[in-house]
Amino acid sequence: MKLYDESETLKRLQSEELSVQHKAFEDIVNYYSEKIYWQIRKMVISHDDANDLLQNVFIKAWMSIDFFRGEAKLLTWLYKIALNESITFLNKQRQQNTFSLDGQSAFLSNKLETDEYFNGDEAQLKLQKAILSLPEKQRAVFNFRYYDEMSYEEMSKITGTSVGALKASYHHAVKKIELFLECD
Repeated sequence: MKLYDESETLKRLQSEELSVQHKAFEDIVNYYSEKIYWQIRKMVISHDDANDLLQNVFIKAWMSIDFFRGEAKLLTWLYKIALNESITFLNKQRQQNTFSLDGQSAFLSNKLETDEYFNGDEAQLKLQKAILSLPEKQRAVFNFRYYDEMSYEEMSKITGTSVGALKASYHHAVKKIELFLECD
């Protein structure tokens, strides 16, 4: 099995041959799907919704791959699309169900509790509920930093937010989670 080489894959994407482009994009999908899926899943909770959004991410990436300038890593660009898709989805869900942010947090917590794919223990469930109580962008920052150990610089490229603001957002997220866990 050949190792994934991003620069070589990006070169193949620029090929004149459509079959070469398709194979290169298939390699991208195969290589990054799991990481992108879990980033989305942490935001929307539902496996089915995450799968749908994952497909949307790769459709959008394919449709706009010609605009990818390579100034950031491909994964960073895909994370940005995934974050935008997740937030758009959550906003639509909130509007359709006329949720406030608190109401959406309760809705997502309920989804988590009834999710047949969730296999965490009671402590993990509490932590996930605490994370779900955060506003979407703050939740994304927390997930990027805590679970993916992503640098603030990389997060800045994804979110378009300054490093200082991201550090503050993460700090506030941690404090909110600690308070949630103490009160629960």
